[in-house]
Amino acid sequence: MTRIVYYTASTLNGFLADEDNSLAWLFAVDDSGGPDMAAFMAGMGVFVEGSTTYEWVLREEKLLENPAKWQQYYGSRPTYVFSSRELPVPSGADVRFVRGPVADALPAIVAAAGDGDVWVVGGGDLAGQFLDIGALDELVVTMAPAVLSGGAPLLPRNVGPDRLELRSAGMFGQFAQLTYGVKKSEAQ
Repeated sequence: MTRIVYYTASTLNGFLADEDNSLAWLFAVDDSGGPDMAAFMAGMGVFVEGSTTYEWVLREEKLLENPAKWQQYYGSRPTYVFSSRELPVPSGADVRFVRGPVADALPAIVAAAGDGDVWVVGGGDLAGQFLDIGALDELVVTMAPAVLSGGAPLLPRNVGPDRLELRSAGMFGQFAQLTYGVKKSEAQ
């Protein structure tokens, strides 16, 4: 059965990106011994991200100028981008733009995943929208040894301890990785 997983890196105080939507803080951390992203990616059938995340990846990795790099990161898997704007697409990339509520797009996203899972790449509000409709199954947070004074929050929602169940905690180099199962709320 397809799972929907929000897998992300965060500062110790819960920010994904700084006030300028930069992840420079994350790439300053020594990633030797970090989590095995290749193993995680092998189980993914679809990627889902918001427009800020998508534009950041395009810009930082220069994917419009070097579209072959898209395959290195995403392979041939579809990427759903929630956006109200028209955005560029790297040549050869399977990018599907979505407008409107997550609930409306969810059947197509799950169908596109096939036998794989769905990775909610970011951002936090988009992951929160999956959570709001009871569609988020797992939250994997890789905490980095950094603290920011502000920026994009990990998950801009109130989520009580009755909704999250710790499944594992591990140390990977400089990172601590916490995996939580997400329980459905009583309203769902």
